[in-house]
Amino acid sequence: MSTAPSPPTPPRPKDPDSITIISHSQLVYWWPVWAFGFIFGIWTYLQGTLMVVVPPGTVAQKNVAVPLTEGERDIVVLPKNASLPSDPSDKNKPDQPHLHMTSTKGMGVLYCVILLLVIVITNVPLRGLWSVIAIVGIILLALIFQLAGWWDEILRYFSFLDIRINMGGYFFIATVLFIAWLVTITVFDRQIYIVFTPGQLKVCTEIGGGEKVYDAFGLHLEKQRSDLFRHWILGLGSGDLIVKTSGASAAHFDLPNVLFIGRKVAMIETLMKKKMVDVKD
Repeated sequence: MSTAPSPPTPPRPKDPDSITIISHSQLVYWWPVWAFGFIFGIWTYLQGTLMVVVPPGTVAQKNVAVPLTEGERDIVVLPKNASLPSDPSDKNKPDQPHLHMTSTKGMGVLYCVILLLVIVITNVPLRGLWSVIAIVGIILLALIFQLAGWWDEILRYFSFLDIRINMGGYFFIATVLFIAWLVTITVFDRQIYIVFTPGQLKVCTEIGGGEKVYDAFGLHLEKQRSDLFRHWILGLGSGDLIVKTSGASAAHFDLPNVLFIGRKVAMIETLMKKKMVDVKD
């Protein structure tokens, strides 16, 4: 009885001959600001509500009979001798509502909170024990406020906070920041790097600077991913890499904000082991 031949074993993926580590600027952590800017801008547009610009003293009234219309309408009554802003193209006509504005006040508050958190996290490093202290402190304060019954009072005061950004504001901030983020990540940040190859590493530590080559023998790598808020929450697993070479020309390099640092360090260690095996052979 004949048997069907077994399918050929697919070839094992070839290990890379070089690994490039790129040091990023702090702007790499600002993605929530432009991401939520686009989300809130689209949300504001889909709501379809518009903003009306009126002078001080304007009064809103409900269910008012308006001449030349059917039924009752909700209206706004301007103070005496006041007028609506004029249409830029025709000064004799009032400017019609056209600015998209959300009807909920919480969206602008949330966007400001996200912006402030990103500013604090990217400028106030909380490493190691400080991250733990910050988390424990937040939890303890939340429990104390809950036991003391202060949350209701705090939320009541926050309910008076009304921050609204129109659609154009969201899209302008998000677009400018996204372009700056993209150009920085893809162009400027790539000028500061270390290229690991079996037996040596090429280092460029400044934009426009030349490469320096070092022997990889006795190479020491240290990854630091102790800032919980910056590395794990905003960086999604980023970290700082410290590289130390040995020998007569020993050098020390710090590469902050390396994305996917755990996987890349493992790849470098595999590459260095490959070199050791080749030397033994």
